[in-house]
Amino acid sequence: MQKILLYYKFTPIADPKAVMLWQKTLCDSLNLRGRILISRHGINGTVGGEMDDLKKYIKATKQFEGFKKTVFKWSEGAREDFPRMSVKVRKELVGFKNSDDEFDVDEKGVIGGGIHIKPKQLHELVAKYGDDVVFFDGRNSHEASIGKFKDAVVPNTNTSRDFINELESDKYDHIKDKKVITYCTGGIRCEVISAMMKKRGFQDVYQIDGGIVKYGEAYKDDGLWEGSLRVFDDRMRVEFSDNAKTIGECVHCNGKTSNFENCQWAACNDLVLICEKCKTDESKLFHTDNCREKAKIGATA
Repeated sequence: MQKILLYYKFTPIADPKAVMLWQKTLCDSLNLRGRILISRHGINGTVGGEMDDLKKYIKATKQFEGFKKTVFKWSEGAREDFPRMSVKVRKELVGFKNSDDEFDVDEKGVIGGGIHIKPKQLHELVAKYGDDVVFFDGRNSHEASIGKFKDAVVPNTNTSRDFINELESDKYDHIKDKKVITYCTGGIRCEVISAMMKKRGFQDVYQIDGGIVKYGEAYKDDGLWEGSLRVFDDRMRVEFSDNAKTIGECVHCNGKTSNFENCQWAACNDLVLICEKCKTDESKLFHTDNCREKAKIGATA
């Protein structure tokens, strides 16, 4: 039986390249596929394979002193959901612009980040403080288009690099004195975002321990989450139950959908949110009109 593991750990790493070589050798020996990023701040990984091999991977990875307390999250999927095993050293674990200068880490994780809360504590916070609690989406806006927490604030971000400019604008000043719950897929982006928010005057910042994944495991579609969860492998999205609400809208007909397709212009890396009916028309499988025109030029060149 195959599964996918998601995990991250913020901890100081003196020699990221040595850890990268060790992780690549370990994953190859266990026939795993996925993506692992390593920086001086820690590790962030998603790997798929046979359950027995993944258990061996967990045991071996925890032998590294800084990774002993890493929390691994299981998800449905398989090694074939990834094209290869990629292990790379990066300046940043999360793709924020120059975020590695925004915070520091110690053996306990990010210094000065938000308060970690479990899904049950999230519900208790909302029950106690009501409208004084604000959900803040720590993902890119296209991810939020198919799933988010009810009434969440969704920043205008196309990539994670846009977040610093968003936070430094004045558009969120009205929530700086509220209880802000940040959330993202597995929690890693919120480790950084919550620290950046506190640095910019947000007074009371929280983050969901384990992110949307852990919340979905606990409450599925019977809580405050609405829609599908965008994931970055061949699955494209996951639902927590058969009762998942469809909140996404087709860019052409506004019909309800959670279906993403790759833009048909090969040079474009963006996705098209498009319903099953509209996607049968190949002329609509482009991110923008500009992509469509460039694809035509390329075809006739």
